[in-house]
Amino acid sequence: MPARADRLPAYALFAALLACAGLPIYIHAPKFYVDEFGVSLAALGTVLFALRLLDVVQDPLLGRLSERLRHHRATAVTVACIIMAAAMIGLFAVPPLTSPLVWFGAMLTLVFSAFSFLTICFYAQGVAKADGMPGKSHVQLATWRETGALLGVCAASVAPVALGVAMDQPFAGFAVGFSVLAVVAVIAMRSEWRSAGIPESTGFGTVLRDPLARRLLLIALFNAAPVAVSSTLFLFYVESALDAPGYEGPLLLLFFLSAAGAAPIWGALAQRHGPKRVLLWAMMLAIFAFGGALFLGPGDVWLFAAVCLASGAAMGADLTLLPALFATRMSQIAPSAAEGFGIWSFVSKLTLALAAITLLPALETAGFDGGAAAPPPQALDLLRLLYAGVPCVLKLAAIALLWRTEIEEV
Repeated sequence: MPARADRLPAYALFAALLACAGLPIYIHAPKFYVDEFGVSLAALGTVLFALRLLDVVQDPLLGRLSERLRHHRATAVTVACIIMAAAMIGLFAVPPLTSPLVWFGAMLTLVFSAFSFLTICFYAQGVAKADGMPGKSHVQLATWRETGALLGVCAASVAPVALGVAMDQPFAGFAVGFSVLAVVAVIAMRSEWRSAGIPESTGFGTVLRDPLARRLLLIALFNAAPVAVSSTLFLFYVESALDAPGYEGPLLLLFFLSAAGAAPIWGALAQRHGPKRVLLWAMMLAIFAFGGALFLGPGDVWLFAAVCLASGAAMGADLTLLPALFATRMSQIAPSAAEGFGIWSFVSKLTLALAAITLLPALETAGFDGGAAAPPPQALDLLRLLYAGVPCVLKLAAIALLWRTEIEEV
């Protein structure tokens, strides 16, 4: 029986939950622990990198676990959501029960392990969902899913700032709100975790031996890296390079709302002109946006708002179309998809690990201190170069790879 397209809002809601535990945590958690507990940037970068090294082993194994639990996926998803919500409360709402750095690492390990498992289950289920829908439209499902995810990122990115107006511990309020969202999302998706009609796993080998799957994974690595770089440095760039403390929240909201608003438009364009061509357009837009940020300085808040609009819109295409291309390929070579998205999850998060271990220590070496009132000029120059210049180079590499990739655009 074909899958019902009218359940797509549930996928958007669950995507919003996962998005709240993904990119915003990389944005908020390091700065929270710097400001509240005085943990050094280099130490935080090392911990974040170590957590991503864990994913070298963990994500593929979680993909295998997801496949093993395919007939009990609803229960497994519920347990993982409980773990993720509890760890989020521990990260932001519970005073560290040991040294702040150790507590930071322990809570993030639980958050990201549950996040990884849930992401793999969710995207693998999405392949089966799209294959059962009329027209087998992976782009349609991806548009709903990634729009929900981007709206979740919007909410999670600005929630601590908004809550700070009304309460003394805004991050604790954020953690409690996240737990409530987890309950609602689990209930909304309870009927979607079906295994009937999904083929048995063909293992990692099928994915890794396929030239197109390997090429898409490599493109994903280079294309996700600019997002990892900009998300890691966004708050520091606004506060120090633009000398605009207090504008972080509104600018983050503008960035992610732009991405959320653009995602359906990119999806519609992809269905008309093909995902590859539209994704290339979006990548070029991102280069122009990040290039502009290289030349901004103190007081250029409105010019940076334009950068946020353009780069956010480009990210809407990145998060919608590239996963849809990969999902389409998985439906052709490995329809169970769990192991495939285990590898995909690892590749996506590896970029965040590399950003953490390279960017934060480099800034600290240059004399940048997140709590300093006036960072030295060389540190600000490096901050601008890392935030805006590095993403341009990485995007050019992704464009070159995608341009040379033959894709059957379904």
